[in-house]
Amino acid sequence: MESGMRASSIRQQSTGVRAIRDMLPEWWPVFLGLAILLGPTFYDLFSGPWIGEEQGHGPIIFGLALWLIYRRWPEVLAATTPPRASWAGWPILVIGLATHVLGRSQKILMLEVMSIIFVMMAVLLIKRGGRALAVLWFPFFFMIFMVPLPSEFVAAVTMPMKMAVSWATEHVLFAFGYPISRSGVILQIGQYQLLVADACAGLQTLLTLEALGLFYLNLMRHPSAFRNIGLAMFIIPISFSANVIRVVVLTLITYYFGDAAGQGFLHGFAGMVLFVTALVLILSVDNALQWTIRRREQRDAVLRPKEAA
Repeated sequence: MESGMRASSIRQQSTGVRAIRDMLPEWWPVFLGLAILLGPTFYDLFSGPWIGEEQGHGPIIFGLALWLIYRRWPEVLAATTPPRASWAGWPILVIGLATHVLGRSQKILMLEVMSIIFVMMAVLLIKRGGRALAVLWFPFFFMIFMVPLPSEFVAAVTMPMKMAVSWATEHVLFAFGYPISRSGVILQIGQYQLLVADACAGLQTLLTLEALGLFYLNLMRHPSAFRNIGLAMFIIPISFSANVIRVVVLTLITYYFGDAAGQGFLHGFAGMVLFVTALVLILSVDNALQWTIRRREQRDAVLRPKEAA
């Protein structure tokens, strides 16, 4: 069984590579045009916001979206042969270009990133039609998570989130006997004071973890609606728990190794702890839901013959 699945996966990969290679003569002018149009935007992103903590998830989201498009491209070809261009692509292209010009001229990063999604969506509609977009709807929806939100909105939502994470961190560490106190979003542990920053417990971090959960759901494609809905509902508390664990780790690093360690290399390591923790929690909840479904199926299988009798 495993060898058959592995062979099927290898065949799908070879089919995808062959499909990409066959489409290059038709698509290279499009890729060149997109590179000329969007290249300056990507240069600004990779040399600015995308190397910072708050927007550092942007290249990850974009890379995963491109991988999903590549992975499902054979399905696009199967659904759009022969291709039928959609007229809806042209107005979307106009909107995307206008958004790009406005964002570049006014230096509004949110509009520039949104224009990437609009332009790519328009090109797909023009080249392959509406069925292609129906197949690839999730990668384009997924890219929304890399769009930076207005700073005023982020600040308004982030403050209560930081308060909640700070409160949870204080109570967790106090329960384990650590000398910790809190004033707002400032934690005092031993001789050190820590400010819970936006990057540690902000809205962007929550959205990144939400994106991670949705990506996992799309990748697994569970047939059970109960499993999908249940896991989607648990993503928010999982995100909050992962944020708390990250701040706890940073607080303990500062307490044991000093402020320089907490704000230096180990601070970045705590960011990895955040995503690893979220992934482990998602997998654990998914396994728990799977176990619940299996137990319910076993119970129904036992009760069915009794009801028939």
